[in-house]
Amino acid sequence: MALLVVAEHDNAALNDATRAAVTAASQIGGDIDILVAGSGAGAVAEAASKIDGVRKVLHADGDSLAHPIAEAMEALILPLMDGYDGLLAVASTVGKNFAPRIAAKLDVMQISDITGVESADTFIRPIYAGNAMKTVKSSDAKKVITVRPTTFEKAGDGGSASVESIDAPAGPFKSQFVSEELTKSDRPELGAAKIVISGGRGMASGDNFHLLDKIADKLNAAVGASRAAVDAGFVPNDYQVGQTGKVVAPELYIAVGISGAIQHLAGMKDSKVIVAINKDEEAPIFSVADYGLVADLFKALPELDEELTKAGY
Repeated sequence: MALLVVAEHDNAALNDATRAAVTAASQIGGDIDILVAGSGAGAVAEAASKIDGVRKVLHADGDSLAHPIAEAMEALILPLMDGYDGLLAVASTVGKNFAPRIAAKLDVMQISDITGVESADTFIRPIYAGNAMKTVKSSDAKKVITVRPTTFEKAGDGGSASVESIDAPAGPFKSQFVSEELTKSDRPELGAAKIVISGGRGMASGDNFHLLDKIADKLNAAVGASRAAVDAGFVPNDYQVGQTGKVVAPELYIAVGISGAIQHLAGMKDSKVIVAINKDEEAPIFSVADYGLVADLFKALPELDEELTKAGY
């Protein structure tokens, strides 16, 4: 069996989510190759070649791959699938964009957002906003899989795979990349942060998120939000943690003024330690919290900030 893992990157650095996809591939079994598709992404290919357990890195470099639109990725990947039994991509915005297209062209059922591997053809994935786990067995000859990176260990370095250059698709394609606006922050990226502090509707307004910002700066944490807070206009959409936002699994997750709707719990309940601050002792968030504080957040947050200062943060 041979598996192709599509690397997640920004053309400059390899995203650690790729390492999680490699771990998932190793649990399936067989030879593992990594595809690095980008523009000027030589450093990414070099980093991918060092991942433990990788046989070979395929490096496609060209202007058409500077931004991985689905059509370009399909034109690149589909011919390669003659030599592979499975394709694995990170369950990110990018992976969720091109993987269904590949599956449709191969006439197979995509297996989405897996959180576990039982065998080469049997996988575990969440359903009903994460309230149930489904075991899926696929009889398709070729598997197209997206991997939830927060549930797999990150493969380490120690490999020395060869890097093979392949041609990038020339295009033109019916769709093209126009522009993107990225939020710039000195804090860690929400999906990769080891500590996340999130606010909900209980924050009352966006102006009050500065209370979270002060604590986040001390802990080198990312700031997130519930869908209710985003829908209310308190913070931008890219702060959203949940089933329709970002799925996170940090070492520490602090939920402030968040009731704990199913949609939000689906995005953070795999966190190693969960702390909840809410004045409603019946809030569902306390059912998944390791530590809960029933208190007024506008009193608790300044006290927490003060104690962190005393502790030298």
